[in-house]
Amino acid sequence: MGLTYAEIELANAGEIYLAQRGYMIPENIKRKTVKALVDSAYMLAINEQIKDELNLLKVDEQLAELADGSKIKLEIVGPVEVRFENRRANVDAMVLPGDSEVLLGAVPLEELDVVILPSEQRLVVNPASPDIAKKSLK
Repeated sequence: MGLTYAEIELANAGEIYLAQRGYMIPENIKRKTVKALVDSAYMLAINEQIKDELNLLKVDEQLAELADGSKIKLEIVGPVEVRFENRRANVDAMVLPGDSEVLLGAVPLEELDVVILPSEQRLVVNPASPDIAKKSLK
């Protein structure tokens, strides 16, 4: 089994809110389609270029531990709208340095109600709830 990638659309959710309220033309909302590595790590991670392209604002900073055990302070930006097939989620994103690969982590995966099929190296809408995302409030 190898790595799983998914094509997702990212958008500046703040601009979506402005457009919904008539303060911005919807066609001017900054959007970008990217190929993301599906990773069961913490959250959405984007790179500096995508942050700039979407004009995302810093909302926080967090200390992140990398795969090699080193720690790095990263900006948290948002909100970011993530779209995959018939699903959407608004999440914050960690900004990785340089042109790092986009990582679609556990938080947006849960929000989108999607599942990873490792044997097929695919991300799919949850077959148990194909028409609308399902949330557990237990």
